[in-house]
Amino acid sequence: MSSARVVALVKKAFKADKAGHAGTLDPFAEGVLICCINQATRLAGFLLHGSKKYVAELKLGQETDTQDLTGTVVATAKAVNYSQQTIQSVFESFKGPIEQLPPVYSALKHKGVPLYKLARRGQPVQKPPRQVQIYDICVNDVDLPYIRFEVSCSAGTYIRTLGTDIAKKLGGGGHLSALKRIESSGFTLDQAIPLSALEESAHSRILSTKMIGMKDALPGMPEFCADDHLVEKIRHGQKLTIKDLSGSNSTARAGLAGDYLKIVNREHDLIAIVEQNSPGNRLTYCCVFPKRNS
Repeated sequence: MSSARVVALVKKAFKADKAGHAGTLDPFAEGVLICCINQATRLAGFLLHGSKKYVAELKLGQETDTQDLTGTVVATAKAVNYSQQTIQSVFESFKGPIEQLPPVYSALKHKGVPLYKLARRGQPVQKPPRQVQIYDICVNDVDLPYIRFEVSCSAGTYIRTLGTDIAKKLGGGGHLSALKRIESSGFTLDQAIPLSALEESAHSRILSTKMIGMKDALPGMPEFCADDHLVEKIRHGQKLTIKDLSGSNSTARAGLAGDYLKIVNREHDLIAIVEQNSPGNRLTYCCVFPKRNS
C-alpha cells in the first residue's frame, strides 16, 4: 500500500476536508506514517525534517533493481559467508555523515515526474549523491543470508540504499527483505493506530483520543504563550518583533536565534509559527492559524 493510499483512508475515517503525510513510507514497508489533518497539513513541512528510526532485514547474495524484495534480481553472489566481526565492522563504518545515491525507483521527481515512473518506462534517472546522517546503527541478529539491524538516521536517508551499500562493502550483492519504521520525528509505534483499527473505529470516539493536538505535534520547538492583544495582532498579520514577546517567557525569546517558535494562546491553541529574521529582530510568519484548532 502506498503512503497516498493510507492518507486517503485516514481522510475518509476522520471525514476530513484535507489530509497529508509527513514523509513517504515505501509500499513494501510498514510502520509509523505521520498523517496531518485539516489545518495541521501546514505543519507537515516541519515534521518532514525530523529524524527517523527503522528496523530492517538485509538479504545478502541477491541485488535487485529496486533495492528491495519487490524488484527484479540483477546480480547474485555465489557464496554468502561472513564472520560476525566482519559484519559488525562494516555496519559500524556507515555511522556518521555518509553520501548516498538516491535510488532510481523512488518518489523523487525529475522534471515533475516521479523517478519510479521513469524507471518503469525504461528511462531511469540517477540523481546526484547527497549527504545524510546515520546517528546510530547496530546489528540485532545474523542468520545468513539474512542480517537484521536497527538504524537511527536523518530525514532523506534511504534504508534500501543503505542496505545495498552495506552488502556491496561486504563483498556481494544484497537487498532489503523487510523494513519497519519505528519512529518518525519523535512519534513512535506505541502512539500509532493500526490501519485495521482505524477502519473499524471510523464511526466511534476512539479516533479522537488518538489525535495529537497541533501544539503537541512539535514538542522540540520553543513555545511562547501570547496574551489576547498579541493574539489579535497575529491574527491580523501585523508586524512582529522580539519586543512583542515580552513577559516571563524569556527561555522562548533566548531560544530563537534564527530558529522557529510556536505561539499559543491562553487556551493552548496553536496560533502561529514564526521565525526570527535579522536585522532588527523581526519575526517572520511561517504560518498563522486564525481558526480554533480542531
